[in-house]
Amino acid sequence: MYWFTADEHYGHENILRYLKRPFRDVEDMSDQLINNHNSLVGKGDCVIHAGDFCWYKAQYAKSIIGRLNGTHIFLKGSHDWWLKGSDLSRWSKQIGDHYVTADHYAGLSWPRSHHNAWQVFGHSHGALTPQAKQYDVGVDNNNFFPISFNQLIEIMAGKPDNPAYTILQERKKKDELR
Repeated sequence: MYWFTADEHYGHENILRYLKRPFRDVEDMSDQLINNHNSLVGKGDCVIHAGDFCWYKAQYAKSIIGRLNGTHIFLKGSHDWWLKGSDLSRWSKQIGDHYVTADHYAGLSWPRSHHNAWQVFGHSHGALTPQAKQYDVGVDNNNFFPISFNQLIEIMAGKPDNPAYTILQERKKKDELR
């Protein structure tokens, strides 16, 4: 099973004030995020973290990772200084019939968007309106839980097609009429 999340901001005390997160302190936030994560994610599951996982250094990040179920892929966000030497900022994969791209930042176009592929992103903490087949997987947008691939299937089913896909389909219909 694949899971998607972003913007946990482990160890980032100021995020509590900036976003009015409902936790007593940074330790309470970390404990609740870890409990929420582990209540859903199994040991054999894969979690894509779309940036801003941890505010502190690698040793602190590793201590948090050690408490989380699953295997993890970390995309570099705007606060991930602990990911020294990594420039992985995008992850793409076909899962079943669906092609998914994860980025820290939302985009107007992404790999295979003209084929109606999905983009999941973070960074905006629920303040950006997704376009077409996009979804903000950040914890602030999802009651501080990760989002499963199965949840994404349901979410994306209710969204309109990507603009590039719609244009491509219209062009194909015109060509067929000729």
